[in-house]
Amino acid sequence: MGVDIDGVIEMREREGRWGIALDLPDRALGRDRHAWECLFGFGGALGVDRALFDRRGCPEDVSEPVPRTSEELHHGHSYATWAEIAAVDWDVPLGDGPDGNRVGEWRPGPDGALALHQVPWTPIEVLDAAEELFGEDLMPPEWPPGADVPWNGAVYRPVTLTPRMFAPPDGDWGPVWAAMGGLAAVHGDENVRLVVWFG
Repeated sequence: MGVDIDGVIEMREREGRWGIALDLPDRALGRDRHAWECLFGFGGALGVDRALFDRRGCPEDVSEPVPRTSEELHHGHSYATWAEIAAVDWDVPLGDGPDGNRVGEWRPGPDGALALHQVPWTPIEVLDAAEELFGEDLMPPEWPPGADVPWNGAVYRPVTLTPRMFAPPDGDWGPVWAAMGGLAAVHGDENVRLVVWFG
């Protein structure tokens, strides 16, 4: 049995209480553990050191229908106001250096310049190509500075993980940010909040 995400977008009402404005849009409800980990520190497969809104818990003044329990059924609560989300640097490093197991795969874009295509687990063939290139068996963080390892039409480089790689603002969470931004334009950035939990 897997874990699912649930959540709401809240709006602060005139009397200061928070009320539910919208449920979490369906596109954000998929089981994308990498996005969950980058955004909320829940998942663990990437080994992110600093998630954007890392397991902040359930707000004390959360809307009444939101489950507050921290038991097996509902856990891993986190939240963020639109002001915080709007200020996110999607390219901020989520760790202190290059990832130990993943590499950036760069391929020519429409203009011919290399562009980041994906961030896969380092293929064994790339490690073999790196060993042949550098003369020793090295993991990506140990490659010489600025090193490129070509293989199968792509170029591989060490990569420091960022939120944009796994939870881009125009990806599956785009409808969440769009809905929050629309509400914030009317009610104010500090008066719109996302609350999520897992179970």
